[in-house]
Amino acid sequence: MEHIKESLQILQPPGWVKPRGYVNGVAARGRLVFTAGMIGWNRQGVFETDGFVGQARQALQNIVETLAEAGGKPEHVVRLTWFITSKQEYLASLEALGDAYREVMGRNFPAMSVVEVSALMEDRAKVEIEATAVIPD
Repeated sequence: MEHIKESLQILQPPGWVKPRGYVNGVAARGRLVFTAGMIGWNRQGVFETDGFVGQARQALQNIVETLAEAGGKPEHVVRLTWFITSKQEYLASLEALGDAYREVMGRNFPAMSVVEVSALMEDRAKVEIEATAVIPD
């Protein structure tokens, strides 16, 4: 873990309010890994739930499994972009979503954006998440 911390710098401008659940920026050195947008279906491309939190948990798990192919771990993620189909459902689920996030990603809080979209390409998908990771040299 120390090697990871040495390759990352959290960017928090002086006087800015500290964000909760994400950081304002990250500077990193190492091998770049980019994932496709991951949705909440399992390895066989089957949705096991229509619940927002369950789909988000599965999408994050899909990211972790994809990163592992490059030798990456959740703590190597420096940026997540979330595309959600319902701002209201997202906001109503924050506590359970935070629990699911920490269960899969640990206490790693990268730079993050959340964007509400009218639909995703898979009709049952409620969330799609893209990740950028930097694996230390």
